[in-house]
Amino acid sequence: MALDEPKESDQVFNENGLTFLIDKELLEAAKPINVEFVETPRGSGFAITSALSNKEGSGCGSCSC
Repeated sequence: MALDEPKESDQVFNENGLTFLIDKELLEAAKPINVEFVETPRGSGFAITSALSNKEGSGCGSCSC
């Protein structure tokens, strides 16, 4: 996850006043993608899960791990 400006190759989503960008090719490989704000005893942040996080050999798929 990073801050970025939209490019022609990005798909743009607006949800609850937030704008999300994802490369269109990555979107096809990763969908469905779920972004949630979570609070845990270790802190708070965004948890991102996708079809990529379910593939063998990938990490946890979350920025809040």
